[in-house]
Amino acid sequence: MNISELKQNVDLKVSGKEMHEWMLRLYPICRSITGNGVRKTLDILGAYLPLTVREIPSGTPVFDWTVPKEWNIQDAFIKDSRGNRIVDFKASNLCVVGYSSPIHQRMSLEELKPFLHTLPDHPDWIPYRTSYYDDNWGFCVSHRQLMKFKDDEAYDVCIDSVLEDGHLTYGEYNLQGQCSDEVLLSCHICHPSLCNDNLSGIVLLTMLGKLLQQVSLRHSYRFLFIPGTIGSITWLALNEASASKIKYGLVAACVGDAGQITYKRSRQDNAQIDLIVEHVLKESGDPYDIKSFIPYGYDERQYCSPGFNLPVGCLQRTSYGDYPEYHTSADDSDFVRPESLQDSLYKYISVFNIIENNKTLINTNPKCEPQLGKRGLYKAIGGQGETLESQMAMLWTLNLSDGEHSLLEISEKSKIRFDLIKKIADILTAENLLKECS
Repeated sequence: MNISELKQNVDLKVSGKEMHEWMLRLYPICRSITGNGVRKTLDILGAYLPLTVREIPSGTPVFDWTVPKEWNIQDAFIKDSRGNRIVDFKASNLCVVGYSSPIHQRMSLEELKPFLHTLPDHPDWIPYRTSYYDDNWGFCVSHRQLMKFKDDEAYDVCIDSVLEDGHLTYGEYNLQGQCSDEVLLSCHICHPSLCNDNLSGIVLLTMLGKLLQQVSLRHSYRFLFIPGTIGSITWLALNEASASKIKYGLVAACVGDAGQITYKRSRQDNAQIDLIVEHVLKESGDPYDIKSFIPYGYDERQYCSPGFNLPVGCLQRTSYGDYPEYHTSADDSDFVRPESLQDSLYKYISVFNIIENNKTLINTNPKCEPQLGKRGLYKAIGGQGETLESQMAMLWTLNLSDGEHSLLEISEKSKIRFDLIKKIADILTAENLLKECS
């Protein structure tokens, strides 16, 4: 099966439901930039993809950074004077600031307050906070919950965590195509129970990897399941020599909410991946937004750093930080919709369809139009068959196949959908009227 057939035949509704079910299974796991939560997540994904799991020791230098110590947490709580757990890690893994140092101490509310984080504007939500590179600790609670704390009460505060030399863990899956040119697909796996900002990207790439296994591919595809920032920095440091193989790249995050699709361009601004994604979004007929590159966001900023400047954009729905649920407990399984996951899946496959099928052809009969009627290619002249759009696609493809215009450029210039231009190009190639440029 080729990518065009996959695009036509994949059951998006089934895939969307399946991705949502995977997300529910992954949701309870406490993940961070290192630790057993990442390993457990990758172990579950390994049931769907033959992942290679890599372990990079703490202390490994990676450009200007160092792989940090590994963090694991067993339990955490705040108890009132009667011994009741009023904040409980087992009820929500968001309630502990990520990478919190261990502590077990009795404290007054005045002493405790600087270590409590809330969202006063959303009093029922728990914020998500981290302290990866700071020796610190803290709890995240709903503001309504904080209002129930009493000034005259002492609280038993416990974070049972371990921060020690270990490893940074990430997963990698490579699909070898006919050529060594690579398509990079990257997602972050370092957040605990957050569905859109984390899990939606994980399940989307897992589904894409599963589907592409069935397809004959021209390009090679590299899937990275990595902790944010330090993961991409580590991968680039360890794979600097082969990074130049990456000709297209997308970072997947926030792909499950109900908002419109958003694309953040690569640093190159007009790389092929930028042109392809924008073409797909324009052809879709759905609302979309295009953003220029800024050196802030997800791992695209590492892939696009000036020393690499890879053609990697970020294809998401509502951008990070642009929805109130971002980095809060409200980013839950109800916030991510199966139909949004399936729409994101279709748009990613549509991008791959152009990557796989875009080529530059040359007209073998460039002096005036070839006689299409004698070849049975211009049936509309005799009043049968082909639509006007197909006729125009044939004329545009012949005219612009001069060795300088790709099929994507022909589609853009003619304003005729890419799939039809590609179909017509295949017909003309079979008739020896076009040949691929060497």
